[in-house]
Amino acid sequence: MTKIKSLLSTSVAVLLVAGTIGLTGCGGVSEEQLAQLDALRSEVSSLEKEVNSLKSEKTKLERELAEKQSKLEQCANDKAATKKNLEKIGSN
Repeated sequence: MTKIKSLLSTSVAVLLVAGTIGLTGCGGVSEEQLAQLDALRSEVSSLEKEVNSLKSEKTKLERELAEKQSKLEQCANDKAATKKNLEKIGSN
């Protein structure tokens, strides 16, 4: 019984492989389709480079923004301290 199941499983696997090979051989890919595929691959590559470039630029701009926000916060702190010192001088 196990030999029959094993033989049947092997036969089915062989038939599937043979069928797949037969179908792909008949359906071949044309030169035009290959050219379109190459063009699409090239476009994808170009777009991936652009995405990486834009991500890099975004990171740079975020860093610059953080630096400017830090400077702005420092200026606000300096202004508050100066105002406090002027009030102390004015009350004396």
